[in-house]
Amino acid sequence: MEMQQLRYVLAVAETRNFTRAAAQCFVVQSALSHQVRKLEDEIGTALFARTSRRVELTAAGEAFLPWARSSLEAAERAATEAAAAVGVICGPLTIGLIPTVTALDVPALLRRVREEHPRVTAQLRVGRSDELTSWVRAGEIDLAVLGLAEGIVPEGVEHRVLAEEALVAVVPDDHSLAARDSIDLAELADEPFADFAAGSPGRTQSDRAFRAAGLTRRVPFEASTAELVGALVTAGLAVALLPARFAPDSGARALAVRGGPRRREYLIWSSFRPSPAATAALRLLG
Repeated sequence: MEMQQLRYVLAVAETRNFTRAAAQCFVVQSALSHQVRKLEDEIGTALFARTSRRVELTAAGEAFLPWARSSLEAAERAATEAAAAVGVICGPLTIGLIPTVTALDVPALLRRVREEHPRVTAQLRVGRSDELTSWVRAGEIDLAVLGLAEGIVPEGVEHRVLAEEALVAVVPDDHSLAARDSIDLAELADEPFADFAAGSPGRTQSDRAFRAAGLTRRVPFEASTAELVGALVTAGLAVALLPARFAPDSGARALAVRGGPRRREYLIWSSFRPSPAATAALRLLG
C-alpha cells in the first residue's frame, strides 16, 4: 500500500469521478484507475462501485476512507515534525475565519508567514464560530478567529482575546433615527431586522442583548454575510446591528447603541500539539 494510492482514493471519493480525480491529482486517468484497482486487489475488496455514469463508495470504501485520510495526515505531520526538528518550518497552515474579522490583519499575517517560512503552504477557510471551534478541536484547521457574544468563551481549545467591541446600529439614510448619534436599544425593538441565521454565533450577540433588556424583535431577513445584511439596510428594508467596520459606506448611518450587544474576537488553536506551522504563526502574532 502506497501513499499515492491513498491520495488517489481520497480524490475519487471527493469528486465521485475518476476523470476529475485524475485531473485533481495531475495524472492521467488510466494511471490513477490502475493504482486504485491495484490497491483494491491488495486489500481484497472493492472500494468503489462503478457504472458508466456514476461512482459511489462501497461499504468497504466508507470504512477505509477515514483511516486513509488519517494515515496521509500522519505521514505529512511526520515529515513536517522532522523538518522542524532541524529548524525548517514547512507543511500546511490552515486558518479559519468568521466573515466579519476586524481584529486581525489576515493578509499581513499570511505575507509574514510566506516571507519568514516560504515552505509553509497557507490556506483560509471561512465558517461560523461554532464550526471553526469544532474544526480546530478535530485537527482539521490550525488556527481560527472567532466572534463570540460577551460572556461566551471558546471551549476545548487554547485561546487569546484579540479585541472587544460594541456593535453599532445601522439604519437607512432616510430613517427617522438617522440624524441621531446614539440611541437606546429599546428604540429598535419595533423595527424589522436583517441578521445572520437564527442560532448562529453571529446572531447570538444581538439576541442575547435583546433578551437581557426584556425586549423582543422581528428578524424577517436572514443573510449569510455582513455585506448582504448591509445591502438590505441600504435598500430600506431593515435595520441591523453590525461591527462598525462592516457598516455600509453609503446609503446608511451607523449609530452607537446604549445597552447594545458587544462581542469579543478570539484567536484559537489546538490544545494538543499544534503543528510547527501553527506554532510559527503564533510566534509571529506575538
